[in-house]
Amino acid sequence: MDKLQSKYVSESSTEMTQIILSGHINGYGRLFGGQLVEWIDIVAAVVARRHSQCEVTTAEIDNLQFKYPVHANSTLVLKGRLTYVGRTSMEVRVDSYVERLNGEKKLVNRAYLVMVALDSAHKPVEVPRLLLETDEDRAEWEAGERRRLLRQQRKAEQF
Repeated sequence: MDKLQSKYVSESSTEMTQIILSGHINGYGRLFGGQLVEWIDIVAAVVARRHSQCEVTTAEIDNLQFKYPVHANSTLVLKGRLTYVGRTSMEVRVDSYVERLNGEKKLVNRAYLVMVALDSAHKPVEVPRLLLETDEDRAEWEAGERRRLLRQQRKAEQF
């Protein structure tokens, strides 16, 4: 494979905005958790596709906690960015916020997903390295390394 050109975090960052409609709401009057997971997965896939310039598949979703309720007619903002890159995999952080009409945002969820780049035969393919520009980029990279080790440990322990 030709040498892949490294890319900056900012080159693949993605934002999606959604108004919550009645079809997105569960029996308790709040956003279906599964609907939020679907949108998180879409945002992560767009980030990973932009970085790798390949089709991708979701390999893992870490730590999905719902910190704040989302009600009908709310504006939901999802922001995705790369945090760590392996040989064929990419860790993507997706933050979900409820945005009030005055622009104030409340964190609903932070999820980390592992996405794998695929070639035309649906086999894992090498991805570009990640260039870190900011202190936040470097802190996320270091945390991503720790999360990768924890994932490997959980896999080894079948946990």
